[in-house]
Amino acid sequence: MVLNEDTGFFTRRSLLFFVIIGVHVALVWALNAGLSSKLVQLLGGPMETTLIEEVQTDEPPPPPPPAPDIDAPPPFVPAPEVSISLAPETTTTAIQATTTRPPPAAPPPAPAARAPVVVLPKQDPRRGITQPEYPPASRRAGEAGTVQLRIFVLENGRVREAQVSQTSGFPRLDEAAVREATRAWRFVPGTQDGKPAGMWHEIKVTFRLTD
Repeated sequence: MVLNEDTGFFTRRSLLFFVIIGVHVALVWALNAGLSSKLVQLLGGPMETTLIEEVQTDEPPPPPPPAPDIDAPPPFVPAPEVSISLAPETTTTAIQATTTRPPPAAPPPAPAARAPVVVLPKQDPRRGITQPEYPPASRRAGEAGTVQLRIFVLENGRVREAQVSQTSGFPRLDEAAVREATRAWRFVPGTQDGKPAGMWHEIKVTFRLTD
C-alpha cells in the first residue's frame, strides 16, 4: 500500500514540473516572435503629440518700476582750520629776557699799583764821609786808584755792610775803603713814601798819592 501512494505523488509532481517548463518556453518564443510589441500596441493604443504654441498678445510689456528716490549727498564742506595760540611758558619768557638783556658793564680796571717814592741815602752834613787811611805799604809802592763800594745803609744812617762792586786794582786799597765805611761813615737814611728804610747805596772812594 505504501508503494502505490508514493508512485502517484511523484507522477503529479513530474507533470506539474513539465507544465511550468512548457509555459516558460512559450513565453520566451512569444517574446522572440514580436508578440510583446503587438501586445503593447493593443493595450496602449496610438500616442499623439500636440505642440502648444505660445500665446502672444499685442499689449506692451509693463514699464519697469520707478527708481527709488535717493536723496543726493550734501555738498562737501571742508572742516574749518582752527589755529590755537598757546601762551609762552614762564621759563621761556625768563630765558628770552635773560638773553636780550645787555651784558653787565665790565668793572673798571683796578688802578695800577703806584710805585713807592724812594729817596736814596745822602751824606750827613754834620758828619761828612771821611777819607780812608792810605795804607803805608801802598803809598811806598805807589798804588793809587778808585774803588766803588756798594753799602747797605740802615734806618739810623749807619752802614751795616760794604761790598766792593768795582775794584781799584789793588787789594790793600779796597780793604782800606771797606773798613772805613763800616767803621766811621754816617748817612741821612733813605726813605720810602716818606718813611726811613734800609737800602743799598753806591759810593766811590779815590786814593791819590798827593793826599
